[in-house]
Amino acid sequence: MRLDKFLKVSRLIKRRTLAKEVADQGRIQINGIQAKASSNVKVGDELTIRFGQKVVTAKVVHLKETTRKDEAADMYTIISEKRVNED
Repeated sequence: MRLDKFLKVSRLIKRRTLAKEVADQGRIQINGIQAKASSNVKVGDELTIRFGQKVVTAKVVHLKETTRKDEAADMYTIISEKRVNED
């Protein structure tokens, strides 16, 4: 599954266009390697996403083409969430 679609379906990022922009800015890594919006995501991959002042690391648990809002959080597990101070 494409990275931008996974982020939207799992609701880690609300819109696919926003997920594409974040990936194009180099703020997403898959298993430690910088990822593009078109990068492939597999079960077991570790995503690191930089949201402004916060860095979230999540592990992919399930891949689904569509999901309901209450099931979206089952697609990933949050490994860590850190605040980053940019000076």
